[in-house]
Amino acid sequence: MKTLARLFAAAALMVVLVPNPASANHAWGTYHWARQSNPFTVVLLDGVSSSWDASLRQASTDWSKSTVLDTVVAASSANPKNCKATTGKVQVCSAAYGNRGWLGVAQIYITGDHITKGTVKLNDSYFAPGSSYDTAAWRNLVTCQEIGHTFGLDHQDENFDNANLGTCMDYTSDPSTNQHPNKHDYDELVTIYSHLDSTTTVAAATAVGGPGSHGARSWGQAMRASGHGRPTLFVRDLRSGQRVFTFVIWAR
Repeated sequence: MKTLARLFAAAALMVVLVPNPASANHAWGTYHWARQSNPFTVVLLDGVSSSWDASLRQASTDWSKSTVLDTVVAASSANPKNCKATTGKVQVCSAAYGNRGWLGVAQIYITGDHITKGTVKLNDSYFAPGSSYDTAAWRNLVTCQEIGHTFGLDHQDENFDNANLGTCMDYTSDPSTNQHPNKHDYDELVTIYSHLDSTTTVAAATAVGGPGSHGARSWGQAMRASGHGRPTLFVRDLRSGQRVFTFVIWAR
């Protein structure tokens, strides 16, 4: 209970910080990949269909413009429907996960303050041909945002109706100008990764499966809601002191 209380206190602090993008302060707590030098490289495992390939590669290119981290896209052997996490890497998947209300989900596994693995799920159930979300702009925004969460970034704004901030880390009803990171995102990454660690959690070789369920009941305790009252961040305690955080971008 004390652990959850501390988490809720941290979440309350983030609610205060996130709406002010001018401060470039939209990390979620102190969570980061452990590494011994900068820039470090995060492997993005490609478990997406051809309709998402361009967005995945664009997001990789965009986030690699950071001065503290690079990304590379590598082949994946994971079943996209399950999208099991791989230690030291970020597994990116697309599949028809069902009409559950969400466009994309990022899950980040934490031990202490360190990110140990991540997954991104892109929900084809809302991106079928002819749907309002089946555009390059929407695919780019969702892919960019969910991958950004796996580095330790939070949203800059969670109100769909506010003016666009020019970043994929912003909720919007019009993704045309919110498809890529902006300077605030890159500045925040510098802040997050300003110190080095004595160990590394990046690109470990061992594959370890994490929770594969796609519904909110499996995500644990809701920690924060958007301006429209829908929960956007969840936490679930796992074994051996590990936790998994889930970020959600909802359909309108």
